[in-house]
Amino acid sequence: MTAVTTPTTADQRREPSRFRDWITGGALKDRAVLLLALIVVLLVAMAILDGIGLTSGRFNSDYLASTLIAYVPLALLALAELFVITSGRGGIDLSVGSMVSLTGIVFAMLYQQVGLPLAVAVVLAVAFGALLGAVNGFLTAYLGYPALITTLATFYAYRSIALVVSEQRPISGPEISEFYSAAKAIELPVIGGGLPLVPLGVFTFLLPVAIVAWFVLNRTTYGRKLYAIGTNDTAAQWAGIDTRRTRMMAYVTAGAIAGLVGVYTVAQFASARPDAGTSGSGMALPAITIAVLGGVAITGGIGRLSGILLAALLIVWLNASILLVVPGNEGAQAQLLALGVVLLGASLLSNATIRRRQGGLAKPLSVPGTAPGAK
Repeated sequence: MTAVTTPTTADQRREPSRFRDWITGGALKDRAVLLLALIVVLLVAMAILDGIGLTSGRFNSDYLASTLIAYVPLALLALAELFVITSGRGGIDLSVGSMVSLTGIVFAMLYQQVGLPLAVAVVLAVAFGALLGAVNGFLTAYLGYPALITTLATFYAYRSIALVVSEQRPISGPEISEFYSAAKAIELPVIGGGLPLVPLGVFTFLLPVAIVAWFVLNRTTYGRKLYAIGTNDTAAQWAGIDTRRTRMMAYVTAGAIAGLVGVYTVAQFASARPDAGTSGSGMALPAITIAVLGGVAITGGIGRLSGILLAALLIVWLNASILLVVPGNEGAQAQLLALGVVLLGASLLSNATIRRRQGGLAKPLSVPGTAPGAK
């Protein structure tokens, strides 16, 4: 015979708190849910502003799709930061912007001036980026330099090399002009008849890298080792993991991704600019902001690819929305302000989540049969 229980008055009073518990304990822990909610709020707010005529241009699907050309490099560099930060011990890479500039110059010289085939030039540029990342990794993992100092030093070094090698002039030519087609907008296959055009780089650069990164992080031994050394370096050593080699490979991977972004920027700008990754506020700081906003713990060991992709989309669409509301140079400054506010908000949220998790761990576990009144 099955006992039927009816909700008590106390249980009914607790009903409203379940939604609050889901928000603070579930939705906020699942960064993807929170980011999706923020994207929806942004789209609704901009649609209202566009409807009442407070924007300088039309806020529609065509405008949002066109902004994805900036989404590709930012999302890729945030993935690079995901590998480095997850490796722990203060892992960070401030030099990714300089690596983008330098590898873009190297790619243009190989493709335009030396005359190598496109595929060979791309592979060599990515390999060169991996070599630059290996320098960061060797100094950090094997010689023990703090990642912040190492990558700040190589930021200046790689940036200066790019300027000197290119004589501070963009590299362009017929072959590079034709390569611009790699960043053009295309119609989605099969279902793209009534949909906006999407930049080709989303399919040729971002999606392949994202799929490979997801597989490496979630389905390979290296991915498990990377999360392990980021969570507890000493315990990982006791488990037999070569922490130095694993950490160095994270920087090599970040360098290879930065090299691919360098190739993409050549197509995006139809020339190789020696300041492609360092002009303005550069690409490194937005990439780190996106990584933190996407849920990557700055202490290492925690980070998911889905959060990175959604956080990059939120930042790109937020910047594009600001330019519609505040056009001109004031809009560019407002973008920096918004970036800082978003970074602070993400940090506060991460701290709150960690405190809640630690509080949950500190709570004594209940053992069946030991509750008051139990027999």
